[in-house]
Amino acid sequence: MPHFMHDPEFWVLIAFVIAVGFLVYKTTGMLTGALDTRAGKIKSELDEAQRLKEEAQARLAEFQRKQRDALKEAEEIVAQAKIEAERNAAQGARDLEAAIERRKQMAIEKIALTEAKAIADIRNSAVDLAISALGHVLVQDLDASRKNAMIDEAIAALPPTLH
Repeated sequence: MPHFMHDPEFWVLIAFVIAVGFLVYKTTGMLTGALDTRAGKIKSELDEAQRLKEEAQARLAEFQRKQRDALKEAEEIVAQAKIEAERNAAQGARDLEAAIERRKQMAIEKIALTEAKAIADIRNSAVDLAISALGHVLVQDLDASRKNAMIDEAIAALPPTLH
């Protein structure tokens, strides 16, 4: 037998190698299982992260669509408000024009009425003056037959002049 086989260090080395081999054999399954478990956990976390990412992108796309819809609706509201404002302005201008025209017509009627009243006042004053003058002339200058003839002529001329 060789000499190294009698040496106790050799047998310690052999025992150590066997112990390490046994430990490697027993722990390899556990390490592999633990690593497989860890890899599965990491994979599920990655899958969950991917699902959350896709959900976030879907929500972002939905939010952007809603934002575009809201902006479009706001633009439509503004456009409708402008149309309504223009319509109200046009109606206001028409109403103002009609009010001005009514006031103008009322002013024309008032002027015509005042003018007619002034003419009537002047005519009445002229008639009063003429009657007064005629009375004065009749009293002083005319004889009784001539006075009666003039009164008859004045009475006959009254109907056409009163209209």
